[in-house]
Amino acid sequence: MRLRWMLVPLLCAQWSLMISTAEAIEPITTSVAVGIAAAVTGFLARYRNVLYYFQECCRPEWISYNKTGLEVDLQDKLFGQHVASRVILKAVTGFMTNKDPKKPLVLSLHGWTGTGKNFVSQLIAKNIYQRGMLSSFVHLFTATAHFPHEAELRVYKSQLQQWIRGNVSACPRSMFIFDEMDKMHPGLIDSIKPYLDYYEILDGVSYRKAIFIFLSNNGGENIVQVALDFWRAGRDREEIELKDLETALALSVFNNKNSGFWHTNLIDKNLVDCFVPFLPLEYKHVVQCGRAEMISRDLTPDEDAIKDMAHDMTYFPPEERIFSTKGCKVISSRLDFFI
Repeated sequence: MRLRWMLVPLLCAQWSLMISTAEAIEPITTSVAVGIAAAVTGFLARYRNVLYYFQECCRPEWISYNKTGLEVDLQDKLFGQHVASRVILKAVTGFMTNKDPKKPLVLSLHGWTGTGKNFVSQLIAKNIYQRGMLSSFVHLFTATAHFPHEAELRVYKSQLQQWIRGNVSACPRSMFIFDEMDKMHPGLIDSIKPYLDYYEILDGVSYRKAIFIFLSNNGGENIVQVALDFWRAGRDREEIELKDLETALALSVFNNKNSGFWHTNLIDKNLVDCFVPFLPLEYKHVVQCGRAEMISRDLTPDEDAIKDMAHDMTYFPPEERIFSTKGCKVISSRLDFFI
């Protein structure tokens, strides 16, 4: 274990062998250590790529886009989101296969709670980083946990800039996820605007291969209204296209003081590549979530229990009961009462 601890930093730091430790060892021990070091160096020269697997590094062994994996995950695990699935697959694939992107990928995911925004960010991470959300190159920020006090806004801006600059310097292919954008203090996100822009190099650092994902409930009302209008007009849900939602969504996000994007330069300068709408979920989608939850627990799906659980959920409008108010967010705990 100690040998591994010594070798991994050497590999991830581009073979920067530290000899100084040997100077503090007795002569006889030093000769033995030098012999071991020589043997290890010979081993590394022949099998250097093998040891990159011991600890996560900013290398293809740990960071490699799996388009098929993301496509299958979006198709089989994300329910009721045909618009979001198409947009995300195209955006992520186009960005990750571009050897020389002109700017970072910036996605803004919008919709009511429980519709799959957090889940999608996890799927993206899973299909880029070998360790998924546990990767040291994936960074999650939540407004209420990391930026709770408006009086500390100046400090937060400085800290956020330093954090992004430091992590992208260490690994250009870093991902930053900002949850609860609707609770973010106005002006905070504007502080990272330079890192999302079309600069080739900024203070010696290139941010062009980084990914920024913003998650927000803001704009959900507009999305719900479009879905409701389609339903009342007798039109199929799958007929809804991005163009039916994008303009109204962007305007509502830009003009809402509680959006985190209120009058921000990110929108004004067109730095957000895609505003991705997440539609409200219907009863059939809640059933699918319940079935998937049981399978994830290695249980045989109990269809009667799943349907009972889905019926017990709250839907709106009250008289028509079309859309689930909480989507699939509470499925895990609710299902326990019916199994």
